[in-house]
Amino acid sequence: MRLPQLKADDYSLVDVEQVKKMADEFLAKGFTYFDTAYPYHLGKSEEAFRKAVAKRYPRTAYTITDKMPCWLIHSAADMQRIFDEQLQRCGVDYFDYYWIHALNKEYYRTIQKFDGFGFVSKMKAEGKIKHIGFSFHDEPALLEQILNDHPESEYVQLQINYIDWSNPSVSAGICYEIATRHGKPVIVMEPVKGGSLAKVPEEAEKLFKDYNPESSVASWAVRYAASLDNVMVVLSGMSNMEQMGDNLSYMDDFKPLNEEESSIVAKAGTIINGSIAIPCTACHYCTEGCPQHICIPEYFSLYNTIHQFGRERQWMNTSTYYGVLNDSYGKASDCIECGQCEDHCPQHIPIIDNLKKVAEMFE
Repeated sequence: MRLPQLKADDYSLVDVEQVKKMADEFLAKGFTYFDTAYPYHLGKSEEAFRKAVAKRYPRTAYTITDKMPCWLIHSAADMQRIFDEQLQRCGVDYFDYYWIHALNKEYYRTIQKFDGFGFVSKMKAEGKIKHIGFSFHDEPALLEQILNDHPESEYVQLQINYIDWSNPSVSAGICYEIATRHGKPVIVMEPVKGGSLAKVPEEAEKLFKDYNPESSVASWAVRYAASLDNVMVVLSGMSNMEQMGDNLSYMDDFKPLNEEESSIVAKAGTIINGSIAIPCTACHYCTEGCPQHICIPEYFSLYNTIHQFGRERQWMNTSTYYGVLNDSYGKASDCIECGQCEDHCPQHIPIIDNLKKVAEMFE
């Protein structure tokens, strides 16, 4: 979902040629798992996968995951239509893994109403899906309910990283324990929390570098998630060859965190949690359909930069970029408080109130 782009401010213009090079390197190292979804890159992620992988490699060389967008399901017929479109976009005859996407209370009601789990089970029976499951963004009690209601789910995708493990708004640790108790392997999303755990406060970075100067800051986050016993796959939204190379350097011969490293991560997490103002992961779910065309994640990133690193150090760059973004997008103060962004936010961020803070800081 964070593929390289031809233009930094156009999420739909994927740099397919660079994706090809990244995919080649990934597959050459023996990795196979590609993850996409219907809305990623404004619908262009699935097409990028087809061009970079499906058209260039035999079907046995890779595994592909896709997801049913619950928020677009208004009838049972929508599921078949979207599923067929996804197969065409990805250029495949079947999905190795297919999920109900981003379940929360509202979306679960929709999926139950139209028997979404029955639909994916039917596609599995027809050989169009190998394995079924769901990704989850809500409270632990709902996860428990879904797993009780649908034991046919083979795995669960959860947001897990070292600053969300005990965060009550995410409850990553509790959700992981529930999935484990139900015997469902966990696929990890947001291990680097939208890149925020690749660029951390100096105090936290010093902890990492003092222990191992050669390891990237991001590697600590990915290794933290991958060290959990019940984790099946750790996803990483890599945006360039440098990030790809870094990930492969330590995942090619993976070593779990030792006791001392785990202690360092815990200390770093405490420091970082105290510095993040808005816990946005830049998934862009909030921007689809925004009537004011406000680039919410980008504005939140600028606000967090000031909050983490200080106005004195970062004001010139962030304020200039805010002005540049205003040329193509609505300002933070243009928000009409319709609330559609908050309905779609997996992190349950009070987006409207935070946009007011952004406007106060930059406008």
